[in-house]
Amino acid sequence: MPYIIAIDQGTSSSRCVLYNEQAQPIAVAQREFTQIYPQPGWVEHDAEEIWQTQSAVFAELLQKQKLKAEDIAGIGITNQRETTVIWYRKTGIPIHNAIVWQDRRTADSCEKLKQSGYETLIQNKTGLLIDPYFSATKIQWLLDHVEGARQLAERGELAFGTMDTWLSWQLSGGKLHITDVSNASRTMLYNINDLCWDMELLELFNIPASLLPSVKSSSEIYGLTAHNEIGLNIPIAGIAGDQQAALFGQLCHQPGMAKCTYGTGSFLMMNTGAQLVKSHHRLLTTIAWQRGDQVTYALEGSVFMGGAVMQWLRDGLLVFKQASDSEALAESVADNGGVYFVPALTGLGAPHWDSSARGAIFGITRGTTQAHLTRAALESIAFQVDELLQTLSDDCGAPIAELHVDGGAAKNNLMVQFQADISRINIIRPKNLESTALGAAYLAGLAVGFWSFESINRTQEIDQRFAPLMPSDQVENLKYYWQKAVVRTKAWME
Repeated sequence: MPYIIAIDQGTSSSRCVLYNEQAQPIAVAQREFTQIYPQPGWVEHDAEEIWQTQSAVFAELLQKQKLKAEDIAGIGITNQRETTVIWYRKTGIPIHNAIVWQDRRTADSCEKLKQSGYETLIQNKTGLLIDPYFSATKIQWLLDHVEGARQLAERGELAFGTMDTWLSWQLSGGKLHITDVSNASRTMLYNINDLCWDMELLELFNIPASLLPSVKSSSEIYGLTAHNEIGLNIPIAGIAGDQQAALFGQLCHQPGMAKCTYGTGSFLMMNTGAQLVKSHHRLLTTIAWQRGDQVTYALEGSVFMGGAVMQWLRDGLLVFKQASDSEALAESVADNGGVYFVPALTGLGAPHWDSSARGAIFGITRGTTQAHLTRAALESIAFQVDELLQTLSDDCGAPIAELHVDGGAAKNNLMVQFQADISRINIIRPKNLESTALGAAYLAGLAVGFWSFESINRTQEIDQRFAPLMPSDQVENLKYYWQKAVVRTKAWME
């Protein structure tokens, strides 16, 4: 029986998931990799370590399941978006560590672009706001700060990619230098109206076009693997950025359907179909995916610090040993004890877009415990997503009826119920919370004929539904203090 493998290259780990014909995950292999913080606000990854861990888990999966390359019908790739790597075309060696989506080193450059009046131009062309989050200023920084890089790029000797591009290059033995429309739309260089790299923006950022990958649809056979460790001639057949893949994996295939992925960050995305909807509240217009000639658009809001808040409590403050311990600890107290934690550890994302904001904890008293702090941290994830939900509803002119959730933190019943309560929304949680990997698998499986579009719509199983239970006056009081706390974190850095 053939299988599909999803490569899920995340912010903190490399994973591979093996799926059968019923879209059930048969096996998973995963390894964490190093997080590099050269100075405050800077975040980097070693792209070679990412490839080493990703190829290792792929090989491990095949070995443990006693499978060969010919048992795999196709590979789907999903990835942390915006993270930027540039490498030598001849050797495949990166010129510098990858600059991660969380990195804020180009905040000053972005501010100068805003002051020069480029925001409307960039938003109209790309659907994005000017922010260090996206790839363009990261590419610019690398070309300007790595010795000789700009001259090499102008001679066509360097290649740029987000992580999907880097992995495709490695899997194919350097034959594929590609990305898909969903990842291209996150670079701040891709025109989502005309569906091409925008020459005016390349000139603005002083980026040679030869650096860029070819842009493909999200579901087609791009090429074959050429790597002895993982096997030869496996079709590489699906690519989507992690949030778009999760939207597809949650079967949010109709306009108006929305999902939130609670991962390292929290990402709310709503399918808007063939319509390119512009936000009036600083959300992002992005490409969800392309199948054949049909492009599907989406509106998105991003929270930079979601599950990463719990990682910080675990690793930075040593509050608990495992993130999974947080639910029991938070439930050991009746409420947050008046504590509000605004986790602007790398600035605030949508709808604030304040890169100068910094994290703060308010309402601490002599009675505050680790449990109160943990509960406040869990609640902060839901508060941030609630801001996005309200903003998205305003943009669409109607409240969102229900929300599909996935990601590691969505296992936490306390947090999901709190989300349903404060957002006054019905929430659907599937049994398989790994919607990101599943979406990549679906896209690859469709391309190679492993599944039909009709068959994948019969595969999802619901784990639990959450309905709002909290009294409205309590909700209003909680939101009042949350908003008060957010205001006080803004514009902290000068």
